[in-house]
Order: sequence, then C-alpha cells, then structure tokens
Amino acid sequence: MFGQKATMINDKKNILLVDDDQELCVLLSDFLEHNHLNIKILHSGEEAIELLKMNNPNHNYDLLILDIMLPGISGLTTLKEIRKDNWIPVIMLTASGEENDRILGLELGADDYLPKPFNSQELLARIKAILRRSTQLINKDHIAYGLIEISIKNRKAAYNKLPLKLTGTEFEILSCLASNLGKTVNKDELSEHALGRSFVPYDRSIDTHVSNIRTKLKNLGAEKEIIYSQRGVGYALIGD
Repeated sequence: MFGQKATMINDKKNILLVDDDQELCVLLSDFLEHNHLNIKILHSGEEAIELLKMNNPNHNYDLLILDIMLPGISGLTTLKEIRKDNWIPVIMLTASGEENDRILGLELGADDYLPKPFNSQELLARIKAILRRSTQLINKDHIAYGLIEISIKNRKAAYNKLPLKLTGTEFEILSCLASNLGKTVNKDELSEHALGRSFVPYDRSIDTHVSNIRTKLKNLGAEKEIIYSQRGVGYALIGD
C-alpha cells in the first residue's frame, strides 16, 4: 500500500488529513512528508471544522483529505459544514463499494474521492492533480460568454455579475467547457483536465460535478440549460 518516495511536488503545500484511523494517519503522513508535503493530522470532524474556521495565517491549508467514517459527526456532515464558508479542495476517503456516499460527497462539494483500501501512489497522484490546478494557466486569462464570466487567472466565475461559487473541480470543468464553446467535450478529456486521470466507465464523478454546476447556475437565475449533455459522450457549453 505504501511505496517508496515518488516524484517531488515543487512547492511544499500544507495538507490537512482528517481520519480516526491513527495507524493509517501515521503511515500516510510519513509517506506524504517524504514527498515534500506538510501534513496536519486531526481525528474528528469537529476539530476540522473548528480549525478551518479560524482566520489564522498559521492555519492555511491547500487541500483537505477527509474520511467519510468519523466518530461523532460524519465526514459528509463535516464537508457540508465546511462548505458553508470555505472552498478548500477536498478528497474524500470512502469505503469500497459505497457508491451512494461517493456521489453524495461530490454533490456536497468534494473535488475527488478515493475508496479504501488505496495505494499511496494513487493518493499522491490525486493530490498532485488537484494542487497543480492552482498554478496551471489556460490559454485565455478571461472568458466571457453570454452571462457567464470566468477569470482563469483569479480562478473565479460569475453568472449575470453574481459570484458563482464553485469547487476547484467544478471550476476546471466549466473553464474547459468554456474554452470549447459550442463543442462537445468528451468525458475522458474532462476527467483528464479536471481530475487528472482517465475516465472510467460507470464513474459518475463528472456527471455529478456537472449537475452541481447546473444547480448553482439555476440558483443564480439561469432559466434554461446552459450545459448541454450528449448522452454517452460528454458535455458542451451552449450559452444563455
């Protein structure tokens, strides 16, 4: 499960790991720190919520790894509470086969998920894919189409001048669609762009993220479907 030192991530990032399995936390922390990541370990959702609500420069984290099965409040409840005012990228750790939990986690704002047991190299790859997005630039710094505006440089989006609050993965999907206006982007390309991995048949991650974006657009007043679905192929941004 835990391999040797892998490829280095250039900038040392701060990772918050929340899991009640203390042995797993020690093993993960050792592996990730050997791969040039700073790790802070917590064992409950309550601690994570309290820490992330602190407006303290000494407690700034670039990514949260959150187990679904936690003592006290669950990982899903923890994520829901965190998402009220914090959009830190989140990787959920789920029990193998718990498809409903994975979908619910994505709907609540998780960027990605990894079922247990997992390979440490796979977790590192997921972490690197998400962290890479914060420094990755697309050809255009700003995209405006209809009532949608996207600032690639600032990683912000708006609909009809109102802030469109997206997770990192949702932002990547929308920006990818906006960069290919009117063209269907297949799920494999969206998965590679937003999640850093190839699309796997029957994986509902992209569908769930797109559904979240649609809901958020409707909540801001979008009266018609802006993201068109081509069944079995992918999605296209068709404007408002």
